[in-house]
Amino acid sequence: MDTMVKKADLITFGQRKWTNRDKYMAAFFIFLHFICILAPFHFNWNAFWVAFALYIITGCFGITISYHRNLSHRSFRLPKWLEYFFAYCGALAFQGDPIDWVSTHRCHHQFVDTENDPHSPIQGFWFSYFIWILDSNALTRRVCPQYFIDHKDTEKTIFTVVLKYGRPNNVGDLEKQFFYRFLRKTYFLHQLALAILLYAVGGTPFLIWGAFVRTIGTIHVTFMVNSICHTFGNQPWNTGDLSRNTWWMCLISFGEGWHNNHHAFEYSARQGLEWWQIDISWYIIWFLQVIGLATEVKVPSQSHKQRLQALDQTKRKGL
Repeated sequence: MDTMVKKADLITFGQRKWTNRDKYMAAFFIFLHFICILAPFHFNWNAFWVAFALYIITGCFGITISYHRNLSHRSFRLPKWLEYFFAYCGALAFQGDPIDWVSTHRCHHQFVDTENDPHSPIQGFWFSYFIWILDSNALTRRVCPQYFIDHKDTEKTIFTVVLKYGRPNNVGDLEKQFFYRFLRKTYFLHQLALAILLYAVGGTPFLIWGAFVRTIGTIHVTFMVNSICHTFGNQPWNTGDLSRNTWWMCLISFGEGWHNNHHAFEYSARQGLEWWQIDISWYIIWFLQVIGLATEVKVPSQSHKQRLQALDQTKRKGL
């Protein structure tokens, strides 16, 4: 059965069976991009700067610092009130609730660049870029394989937005907490509330730029980290996968472009390991550490880096 599942996952994008969830997700993304076409006709500088500020709040504090480095990898600890605030910022990025996003990312690291990786370029660049989110059955097989044994679907409400069926088994730490379960069940309500607020404050320009353009921007940056940073760039560390350091990506992803560094030391709160490697998210985490809000901050020791370098040299000599 497992072999059949893997073969099914490799069916080409056009030939596979589209579920209702896939169709809804595709229609949703088409709608988001369509609204963005209207952005030039509703431009003003106030709307632009609102979108830029929300891009930083939801992308840097929400996705990079909270969802990725804090919740997925537990690279540092925050007081609960601040952890929850940053996670809420991530929820407003419209990339999924914390439980859903973290479960997928942890699965990515567990099976990186194999057939069980949720978004690996081994199935093609465009698959790793965005096609993976339009294949809910394949995503479920990878992240929630138990679903295909007991067929228990994720508990949903009309405000829940999830990409996969079933319940993952790698986010028990988040599922135990009421706040994250609440965000999961009421996820769409928070997006709607922000959209209403933006429209009430600045009308159509604020809505289009602050909600739609900003959301598309953060989503595509995340897509690029998943795909470009596993395809183009250099590999200073022999991680046994396709991860790459792509310097220009760090400028728009708040430091996530040092992706090979990240896969070499995935526990690290710092991804720009050299002084010249710009890592805005790390600078913020470091500042939070200085003022006593971030604790148990993990970074690779010099001995750990030397051991990995020595192991790499040994492997190269063996070749």
